[in-house]
Amino acid sequence: MKERLLQLKQEILDNLGKANGLLVLRELETKYLGRKGELTKILRGISELSVEEKKHIGKLANEIKTELQNKFKETEGLLSGSANEAGFIDVTLPGKKIKQGHLHPITIIQNELEDLFLSMGFMVLDGPELESDYYNFEALNIPGNHPARDMQDTFYIEGAEGEEGKRGGEGKSDLVMRTHTSPVQIRAMRKYGAPLRCVVPGRVFRCEATDACHDTTFDQLEGFMIDKNISISNLISVLKEMLSGIFKQEVKIRVRPGYFPFVEPGLEVDVSCAICDGKGCPSCKHSGWLEMIGAGMIHPNVLKYGGIDSKEYSGFAFGLGLTRLAMMKYGIDDIRLFNSGDLKFLEQF
Repeated sequence: MKERLLQLKQEILDNLGKANGLLVLRELETKYLGRKGELTKILRGISELSVEEKKHIGKLANEIKTELQNKFKETEGLLSGSANEAGFIDVTLPGKKIKQGHLHPITIIQNELEDLFLSMGFMVLDGPELESDYYNFEALNIPGNHPARDMQDTFYIEGAEGEEGKRGGEGKSDLVMRTHTSPVQIRAMRKYGAPLRCVVPGRVFRCEATDACHDTTFDQLEGFMIDKNISISNLISVLKEMLSGIFKQEVKIRVRPGYFPFVEPGLEVDVSCAICDGKGCPSCKHSGWLEMIGAGMIHPNVLKYGGIDSKEYSGFAFGLGLTRLAMMKYGIDDIRLFNSGDLKFLEQF
């Protein structure tokens, strides 16, 4: 039997050397290594040998089988490379499954909001994430000595001075990772003038202590409308339309006074926490409410920086966290999951 095994091995190796295509290789593999192949027939005869012969022949047979299997794989690799170089495709081989991707939950929310505001006649604008101190603070009524800068402590980037030659305060660079999407207000006013209706989605950056409802990088959406005789009633109407449109139902909100340097008067709009149904949880700091929107009437100084006459035009502005909105819509209780890269989390959407 030993001679038969060695003879068959040499025969198989000779035929492999002559194989000129994947189809021929498949036929050889079936002929010699298949369930009814030549090598299989010999291996079945081992059971008829003595115990001592089984020990030696069995070991030799396994070594030969492993060597031949590796040789078949090696030959297949060589033939596959040759086939690809020649432009040949073996259509009988199974194809590689392409894993289907999907949108990030923040992108889903952003797309829905953009469609909603486009239907209301708003433009969708974009702006730089690396912003100058002038557009991020100065032109939004937040001068260098203003205490509001402490509330928006952020990341300053060493580099050249920005467009207006202003600086971010003593010892600080003029370039800053934007703390809100509001700088696009000024850019839009200067480019388009009034009347004006715009929304600006995008990433913003804060030097935050991260927890279940705070992160250093998150997404916002800025919205503003400038025209003659614009009032808070217009603002509340647009916000209600937005919230009911995104949640597909009436949403319980509360409006309270709030302070933002670029609006006067300022409002804060809270939404009843959908994660705990208003009962209190870590995401809403156990209050039952999530601070969702900061809003108000655009400050006259901001209109002035934008080149618009505040005696003729008025406007409202609001900003909301797309990240928190996604948390509310999908019942996500930790903001850090969005940027974690955890596929178990992301593949749910």
